[in-house]
Amino acid sequence: MPRDPTPDSWTNRAVSRRTATRAISLGAVTALAGCLGGGESEPKPEPIDLSGGKEDDQGGMVIGVHAGPNGQIFYADNTPEGHDNPAWFHTLSMGLFPYYFEHKRQGWTATTIYVTDYSTVDYELRTEEERTFISTHTGADTFGDAEKMTYVVDSDVHGGMGPDLIPFSNGDDASSFVEEHGGTTVSFDDVTMEWLDGYLQR
Repeated sequence: MPRDPTPDSWTNRAVSRRTATRAISLGAVTALAGCLGGGESEPKPEPIDLSGGKEDDQGGMVIGVHAGPNGQIFYADNTPEGHDNPAWFHTLSMGLFPYYFEHKRQGWTATTIYVTDYSTVDYELRTEEERTFISTHTGADTFGDAEKMTYVVDSDVHGGMGPDLIPFSNGDDASSFVEEHGGTTVSFDDVTMEWLDGYLQR
């Protein structure tokens, strides 16, 4: 596998995104949480910044150095090894989802899952040794609710460890990405351990 490009090395085209989308989506999530909570549930934890040399809880790779989407999981009664919530990841296909499934089998309850939202960031694409990679983003404001995302899979664009799930909060953005780069879309609920095993073996 070629060396993963670093954020500082992006030189190809930038994809413009509406900056207002982020504020609207966060407002909607907050309003929904308020409606569902009934005034009694714990407030939903906010995503955190994943910069600063944090190491992926699934594989130990440094977050922010490699291409592709990042993620974080908050748990109700458990914490990841070595630090407080959330657990954090530099890839979804080989990091966040495998960790989530493994710990769900162990009885851990995830309260909130965040992933990079490519509908709300100015992402960039870079081609290196005939493979195209999508930029990585670590700021707290670059994350959105994983369960509400539309994920592009099987496209010709890779994350830090190869094939990944590229999340968009706006379904039209996901469809446009598929039109340009191939692939198809899935929802959060479509992603099972069995599905993921098959995806990574394609």
